[in-house]
Amino acid sequence: MDAISPLPSRTSTVVSTPRKNKAGRPKRSRFWRMLKALFVTGFIFTVLAAGWFFLIPSGIEYRYMLADSLITTQHREWAKYLIGDKALKERVAVYAARFEEMGTERDTHTIPAIPVVSKQTADPEEETQPLTSIEEVDGDGYHGYLLTVRDPKKVRLVVPIKRGRGEKVSSMVKRTGAVAGVNAGGFSDPNWKGNGFKPIGLVISQGRIFYDGLGGKKSVQIVGIDKSGKMIAGNYTIDELMEMGISEAVSFSPRIIVNGKGLIKSRKEGWGVAPRTVMGQREDGAILFLMIDGRQPGYSLGVTLYEAQEIMLARGAVIAANLDGGSSTVLVDDKGLIVNKPASAYGERYLPTAFLVFEEPSTVQVPNIWAGMKPSEIDAGG
Repeated sequence: MDAISPLPSRTSTVVSTPRKNKAGRPKRSRFWRMLKALFVTGFIFTVLAAGWFFLIPSGIEYRYMLADSLITTQHREWAKYLIGDKALKERVAVYAARFEEMGTERDTHTIPAIPVVSKQTADPEEETQPLTSIEEVDGDGYHGYLLTVRDPKKVRLVVPIKRGRGEKVSSMVKRTGAVAGVNAGGFSDPNWKGNGFKPIGLVISQGRIFYDGLGGKKSVQIVGIDKSGKMIAGNYTIDELMEMGISEAVSFSPRIIVNGKGLIKSRKEGWGVAPRTVMGQREDGAILFLMIDGRQPGYSLGVTLYEAQEIMLARGAVIAANLDGGSSTVLVDDKGLIVNKPASAYGERYLPTAFLVFEEPSTVQVPNIWAGMKPSEIDAGG
């Protein structure tokens, strides 16, 4: 028995080996089947998504919305990967023509006479509303703030104090003792590294032209206030502006509300989702500054111009116009602190102009730092 006892052991070993192999094969087979199923599912999803993105009306609208959003950033050229280089150029040209058209209708709104009231002449027993108030504005995918200035004649356009570089709005507020401040007009920004010192178009402060960069153009879209406190926005010549008694103004577009009606028909015409700064005026004369943050997923993506228009209409604006937005959008309080969350990765930007609010604007001196300078002589680089 001892001589043959090892045989069963060898037989047992031979039989057990195939069982392990058979047990292992189904596991590997299930893994590859799952991987294949995932690949096929992913491929089908990609094909369907691409079909929706490029062929279905809702997908095409979303694709162009993304392209419009890129057009408003420093990476405008990336939009060609969504709609093509030719379509990009055509779309920019279409928007430029549309914005120009939106500034042609003559504004006829009026405001009541604003009495001159100062801290010294005000009746201490009379209850009056504060000059300014700030409220939060929330909606689907966006967050921002609305600054209300109840006396429009308390707004002044302020410019940097030193030549060669723009100035942060927070610095302007602290330096001048303003009650509040927001960014205003655009500026030349070569390679997206501009120093914020060379404005685009016109800059008017205290009724005087500080900067004329029209380059022979007869008219320009402006956003500002006349000496009576009435907001002016639209396409005007310099002579027309002077005759109208313009006091503070910058060049920017488009005007989105005129004579109490919105000019943008739908969200798809709203020039993409982006941070926005918008100026408007109510029938009672109060100035509204809307600042919507953007490009910050999880906090605020921004709004289209259509959505900005609807926000302003809901708050009683009878006229409103777009100001420089994007990374420039900023709201500063009376302590010189930034209220919103600017989109710039480098912090608050250096800018050429800002609308500031003062209790006593007549005491504010705004020197013209561009006096004697030709636009061609100004270095706009960073």
